[in-house]
Amino acid sequence: MSENWIEVCKLEEIPPAQARTVRADNTVIAVFRLTDDRVKALENRCPHKNGPLAEGIISGDDVLCPLHNWRIHLDDGKVAPPDEGCVKTYATKVENGQVFLSLG
Repeated sequence: MSENWIEVCKLEEIPPAQARTVRADNTVIAVFRLTDDRVKALENRCPHKNGPLAEGIISGDDVLCPLHNWRIHLDDGKVAPPDEGCVKTYATKVENGQVFLSLG
């Protein structure tokens, strides 16, 4: 399957250690900019109570759900133990200051 890249925004439009949301394929996706300018993307819902992950606090390579502080890893979408669950992740890339998201 070939990757379908879509332009999301300019990297500078996402402040470091914050996120923005985009809608693609009827899904809301949280796009995170880490403090080292890496960009990660997850479906914008915690598997626990559907908390909006884009509003969570970024801690290293994790985001903490703003509702109940569940820790979700930004690389694989897995919830940290003792909690359980997983969120869909999306590949990202930055080219010439532009953020792209792969829908698969």
